[in-house]
Amino acid sequence: MPAHLVSIRERIGHDLIVLPAVAACIFDDNGRLLLARHDYDEWGLPGGGVKPDQVPVEAVVEQAEEEVGLMTRSEGIIGVYGGPQCRSTYRNGDQVSYVITVYGCVLESGAPKPDDDEVSAVDFFDWEEIQSLKLMEWMPVVLDDLYSWYARRAR
Repeated sequence: MPAHLVSIRERIGHDLIVLPAVAACIFDDNGRLLLARHDYDEWGLPGGGVKPDQVPVEAVVEQAEEEVGLMTRSEGIIGVYGGPQCRSTYRNGDQVSYVITVYGCVLESGAPKPDDDEVSAVDFFDWEEIQSLKLMEWMPVVLDDLYSWYARRAR
């Protein structure tokens, strides 16, 4: 946990806080979406929190490299998501409501590899395969937007 969050948690305990986050939408050349298996064996986009004074687009590129070993470049924002489906309670009791900016990213180099810290597995999936996965609660809300972005880009 970043030092600034440790400081906040020391003062407020497990109470709910709202945090900015980013996520990377990465498709391969076959139209398959990259997903990472996170806590609770749930699949979602690679991503994470934005540090104080960090530019969000730099955070998404950093998170893709750290979590799944890929060098990417952003092609812009697909959407910004929040609400009850973006709320989490961690195993230690900490409550967080994320506001997640999803960026459409292009793979520049690397092969998908989990960091084995925040991500235990990573792979590309087609639409049908995704339907059978245990997804993070916010993922069904964004899937149509991700595929619409990919379709526009592929034209």
